[in-house]
Amino acid sequence: MISVSKISKWVGFILAGATLSAPAAPAPQHIDVHQISKRVEDVVVPLPNEVFGALNKLGPVNWKEFVRTEKGANFTERPRIALLLGSVIADGFIAVQAEDAPAVKDIGQRVLTLAKGIGVGNSITPHAKAIIDAADKRNWDNVRLELDRTQSSVQQAMNEVQDQKLAQLVSLGGWLRGTQVLTSVVTKHFSTEGAELLHQPDLLSYFDQKLAGMPEYNAPVVLSIKTALNQVRPLIDVATKSISPDAVKRINEITTRLDGEIVTRQ
Repeated sequence: MISVSKISKWVGFILAGATLSAPAAPAPQHIDVHQISKRVEDVVVPLPNEVFGALNKLGPVNWKEFVRTEKGANFTERPRIALLLGSVIADGFIAVQAEDAPAVKDIGQRVLTLAKGIGVGNSITPHAKAIIDAADKRNWDNVRLELDRTQSSVQQAMNEVQDQKLAQLVSLGGWLRGTQVLTSVVTKHFSTEGAELLHQPDLLSYFDQKLAGMPEYNAPVVLSIKTALNQVRPLIDVATKSISPDAVKRINEITTRLDGEIVTRQ
């Protein structure tokens, strides 16, 4: 199984790496996703530092506009909590890129609350406290480090209680949020190089396979995600062709709708 830490890090293609204050580099003539990725169990998993670096070279990004301040609904259903936890962790990385300390601190508390909701709060408590402390000091490198450690601790704790399916939903929630933001950025400043970062059919197949193996999780939002993945597949699995602006826009519409279903009570 691909680890939560590896997949969830993709949620933040923008979520770690070079700082926005670094001198702008020339836009790459070509982005080969396989060259900025790592292969794990035959699935290409993008490396966040490299993906972020490639995206940042394509033009400046106002990360503040992607910071989400609302806390979202409270849920009792474990699958919903797992999806939301992944999304909130992704929000944490985005807030770090925006250097928004209050948002990072709120997210640290939210991560702890959600982790408790799926029974792994004890593993997350030290990371949540460290995230809040580092945000107070504006130590963004430490915040990123603790967010990474949070992902790893979630995976380890869930493995210990034999709840790998929820771990996969955490990953999925984060991937959806990350893809939503990625497509928002690329839609606003379209380039074939930026769109190429979406070419991840193997990762999509992985999530599709894992969802098929959890029929007991039949909440409306999970069923909606299953259907949506089939809609996204032909948009990103284009072989040697380029992903079109219309496809990027459509993926953004789909992932925005799904993210809304994850964070709001229906």
